[in-house]
Amino acid sequence: MDGTAAAGDRNPAGGAAGPSGAGHGPEAGGRTGAGPGAGQASASSGLAGAGAGAGAVQNGVTDSGAGRAATPNGLADPADNGAPGGTSGDAAKKPSGRTGRNLPAAVGVGVALGAVVIGSLYFVKVAFLVVVLVAIGVGIHEIVKAFGGFGIRVPLPPLLAGMAAMTLGPYWGGTTFLVGAFAVTVMVLLAWRMFQGAEGFVKDATAAVFVAVYPALLAGFVPLLLAPEDGPDRVIVFIAVTVCSDIGGYFAGIFFGRHRMSPLISPKKTWEGFAGSTLACVVGGALLVHFLLQGEYWEGAVVGLAGVVCATLGDLVESVIKRDIGIKDMGTLLPGHGGAMDRLDSLLFTLVPVWLLLTILVPVA
Repeated sequence: MDGTAAAGDRNPAGGAAGPSGAGHGPEAGGRTGAGPGAGQASASSGLAGAGAGAGAVQNGVTDSGAGRAATPNGLADPADNGAPGGTSGDAAKKPSGRTGRNLPAAVGVGVALGAVVIGSLYFVKVAFLVVVLVAIGVGIHEIVKAFGGFGIRVPLPPLLAGMAAMTLGPYWGGTTFLVGAFAVTVMVLLAWRMFQGAEGFVKDATAAVFVAVYPALLAGFVPLLLAPEDGPDRVIVFIAVTVCSDIGGYFAGIFFGRHRMSPLISPKKTWEGFAGSTLACVVGGALLVHFLLQGEYWEGAVVGLAGVVCATLGDLVESVIKRDIGIKDMGTLLPGHGGAMDRLDSLLFTLVPVWLLLTILVPVA
C-alpha cells in the first residue's frame, strides 16, 4: 500500500468517498464541499479536501496534496523535498521534473555555497568556522521554531551559546573542550527550563537536549576535522562525499527509480537512487582520498561507503522529524533546497564517521 486514497474508496474516518466525477456532496457539518479536484472525500467536521481523490483526515483537516493519505494526528503528510524517485505531491506545484525541486535555483544555490566554502577554507582557514557557526545557528533557529509550533518550548539563547562554544572551541582545545562544552550546555539548558515551571519540563528539556546533540554537538566535529595542517583537504573530502551521495541518488532516482526504499518515511527515495548514491560516493571517495590526502584508493572507497550510508540515514531522520511535526521543509532560506537544516541533515550524519575513518586510515603526517 502506498497510503493514497483512490476515488470511490472508503475514507479513513469511516465514510464513503465521493464519486469520481466533479461535484459537490453534502457534508456532515452542513457545509458544501467545493474543492476543485474530482472525487473529493468529505471531511468529518465539514471542511472539504483540496486535491483529486484526497482522503479525509480524522479531525476534519484535509491534506492538500493529490492522493495523500491522512496522518494519524491530523497533520498534513509533508512531501519529501528533492528526494529521488517518488510520486507523492501536487504535480501542478512541481517547478521542474519528477522530484519537485526547482533545479536551476538548487544548482545556483549549490554553486554559491560551494564558492563560500572553498573560499573560506583555502584563504582564511578559521573563517570556515564562522560559516559553520552561521549555518548551524540558522538550523537551530529553524528547529526551535518548528518545535514551538508543535507546543514544545526550547530555549534558544543557551542553545546558540553552547553551539558557538562547541563549534569554535575544539579548533584549539580538541575533543576535551568539545565534551566539556556539551556537558555545560546540557546543564544550562536543564536549569534554564527548570525556572519556567514543572509543567511540561520533561518534554521541553528532552527536546532541548536533542537539539544540543543534533545539530550542535555533531557540528562540533568540524573544527576537529579542520584543525590539522591538511584540515581544509579533509573538510573537502567530507563535504564532497556527501554531495556525491545527493547527486548520484538524484539522477539515478530520476532515470531508474522504481522501488521505494521507505514509503512511510520518505516516499521519493528509491533503492535505485541509493545504488546511484553508493556508486558516486565510493568512486568519489576513492579519488578524493588518494589525490587530496595521498591515501590508498581502498581507504577512500571505505570512506565513501560509510558516507553514503550515513548521508541516507541523515536524510531519513530529518524526514521523520518533519513528518512528526507536520511540516514539509524546515525553512525557506535556500531556494530549491528548503531551510538550512534541509541541507545540513546528510552532512551532520556523515561528519563524525568520516572524521573517525580519516583519523584512523589516513592519520595526519
